[in-house]
Order: sequence, then structure tokens, then C-alpha cells
Amino acid sequence: MFRRRKESANGVTEREVLQALRTVMDPDLQRDIVSLGFVKNLAIEDGRVRFDMELTTPACPMQGKLKAAALEAVGRLPGVTQVEVNLTAQVRHGPASQPRPPVLEGIRHAVAVASGKGGVGKSTVAVNLALALAQAGAKVSLMDADVYGPSIPIMMGAYERPRQTADGKLFPLEKHGLQLLSMGNLAGEGTPIIWRGPLVGKLIQEFLGGVVWGERDYLVIDLPPGTGDAQLTLAQTAPLTGAVIVTTPQAVALEDVVRAVRMFQQVQVPILGVIENMSYFLCPHCGGRTDIFSHGGGKKAAEELQVPFLGEIPLDPQVVGGSDAGRPILLSHPDSPVSQAFRDIAGAMAARLSTLSLQG
Repeated sequence: MFRRRKESANGVTEREVLQALRTVMDPDLQRDIVSLGFVKNLAIEDGRVRFDMELTTPACPMQGKLKAAALEAVGRLPGVTQVEVNLTAQVRHGPASQPRPPVLEGIRHAVAVASGKGGVGKSTVAVNLALALAQAGAKVSLMDADVYGPSIPIMMGAYERPRQTADGKLFPLEKHGLQLLSMGNLAGEGTPIIWRGPLVGKLIQEFLGGVVWGERDYLVIDLPPGTGDAQLTLAQTAPLTGAVIVTTPQAVALEDVVRAVRMFQQVQVPILGVIENMSYFLCPHCGGRTDIFSHGGGKKAAEELQVPFLGEIPLDPQVVGGSDAGRPILLSHPDSPVSQAFRDIAGAMAARLSTLSLQG
């Protein structure tokens, strides 16, 4: 066991270790890991140094590089014979776009997944981003706010009705390591939702305030396509940390991205970034790449709007097959290029959220 003390027998001091660690910079946050408060539980004994590195998200895309840099920085100190770094994570509350209601106090980051039009795979992106965050070790909930076309029960294989508390609040379902809730779980399979705008807004408010979400790192909210009542109700009433916009590669998608981005900007919700879905096709036999729907529209839109571009997701028939079977591709084919793309984008999104937390 290590004893916590400021100086070891051979003269290596806590001050020297911390000074060495100040050279390790987080590239996303643009600060060193000591000033960021990442270094915890530093212990030194007989030339052996051990500490925890508490990151702001378990999905940090730079965690391997940060750990390697810390090991190297401390290992160079005279008298140090061994360095142990234990990676941990504590997701911090993000700055909310609206005052945080007491019922959502346990949600550290509420993220809207939106699109300017339908047919871009927005729900598929929302499901797999939520799964990627959960697989990284975060506590994640998934809310299906697409009232008229709730597809998440099919994609997640979760059709049962939610349980209720004594006072009528709903418990979210548990599936594949996620909490989730959808209008599809309340209406029943195949039941059409024929509601006018005010009722849609009321349901979304019920999903925000009438559900026992508990303590969660991320609440991923799958919005309906477009910029109508549901989107505005959510943006104006929920404490959103930010929004991601899903589009396809065609140049004509630019106008739809502009509408979605402008809507969130008008209600002061930060844009975390643009995701280009169905970006290209990789042949499973030869590995050749084909740009079926053109290429680059999402990145061009992000550049013109001066918002981050989070990445590209390839087109793969396995995505559709897995979703239809209630096994998203991160579960059915975790080693596929599509799954790795979702993990990379989830990491980039989590890094943006961490940056907003520290800025707020």
C-alpha cells in the first residue's frame, strides 16, 4: 500500500510531481491536467508514484494519450522508479440553456439530436450515440421525443409499457445498458398518434418533468425532424446543454442544416456539431469506398455556419438489419467501421460538452 505523503525517502516530492504534470495539456480544454483538477489522490513512496486522473467524461477520446503523457512526464523525474495512473471520470453539470427544473437536477447534460428534414437517419444516430456513451462507462438515458414517428422501441427492442410511481410518474425502461422512454411505449405498437401541436408540447413537458430519470451523465433526446412545435417546446423548456444536427452528404442538405442550426441559436442552445450520416459506402469484400450520395455536404455546412463538424458515418446495410431486430450496430457488429465512427463521434461530442462545462 502507498502512504500519502509529500516527500518520499529518496527526495521525490509532491511539488515536483505536480510540476511535471503541469506539462500535460488537454488539447480540447487547452489547459494542463493539474489546473483542471484532474489529478487526485497523489501518493508517493520509495520512488513509486501513484495518482488518479479524473477526466470529465468516460468517453474522452484523448484518455489514452493523456495517460501516456502523464506516465512519461512523471517517469522522467530523478528518483522515480514506478508510475501508476488510474483513469476515472466524473461528468460535470453543463451550463443549461434554460433554468434547470428540480426534476432534472440529476441530468448533467441534456443533448438534443435534431435534423432539418426526415430521412437522414437521425434516430439511428441518437440510439448509437447513446449506446457509445454508455459503453464507455457513462450513465445514459434516451428520450424519444419524435411523437408522430417513435422508432426507438423498434431499434432497441423495448416494447413494454413503463411502470408508474404512486403519484403517476413514469419509470424509464432499461435496455442494453440504457434508460429509455418513447411515446411508442405508451401508445402501443402500431397505434397512430393523431395529435395537434399543443398536445405534442404537453407530452414533451411530461417526458421532462413526469419521468423518474434519476442521476444521469447524459440524456440524449431524439427530436422529430424539422423545426416545428415539438422542437421549439423542447428548446424553450428543457435545460439543454447543446444540440447536434444530423444531415446527409448532398449539397442540397445545406439549407436544412441552416434552418436547424438557426432555430437552436435563436433559443440560445449551443450547437455541439454537425454529423454527416450515410457519408459513403465501404465494400465489405474489397474495402473500396463509394460516395453514393455525393460527399462533404455536412462538413461544408458546418464550415459555412462556423460550427464544429463531429464526423462522418458510413452507409452500411447492417445498420438497418440491426435496428429492425432491436440490436443496434454497436451491439450486433461492434468492430465494424460504422461502430467505430459512432464511438469517435460520441467521444468528440463528449469533449465538446466537457468544454462547455468548464466554460460555464
